[in-house]
Amino acid sequence: MADSAKENMTASEKRLYFLIQLTAHRLKKHADAALTEAAELTTAQAAALSVVARHEPVSQRFIANELSQRESAVMTMTTRLQKADYVAKRRSATDGRAWDLTITEEGKAALSKMERPFAAINELIDQRLGSDGVDQLSEHLLNLLTALND
Repeated sequence: MADSAKENMTASEKRLYFLIQLTAHRLKKHADAALTEAAELTTAQAAALSVVARHEPVSQRFIANELSQRESAVMTMTTRLQKADYVAKRRSATDGRAWDLTITEEGKAALSKMERPFAAINELIDQRLGSDGVDQLSEHLLNLLTALND
């Protein structure tokens, strides 16, 4: 098959959905293993902890919205973070029915431990794709996300 014919193949012919899904799964497994070793966190818990750190105090609903997750999933994550003493939970000052989450010193230390594993993953991506590839992939993924959000 000529190179130009390979370049003009459809997403289906290239099995693009499968490749994106498989790559995302393997990146997540790799990151989960590295984060668990470094800070005893999964990528999902790390994401939730990062949201708390950036926006505290926050509600579980806020975290769910930021991460595009269900509140029940976020409740499980934040319960684990609280048991690990990475976040503190207290009644909201503005809504007596809600809880506010804030990061603890242990949580800040965990965030610091997460930096090296994420840097290694991003370095792998940078090395494999190069700066042009990173720019293009980022642009294309954001374009797909926009289309899927419409």
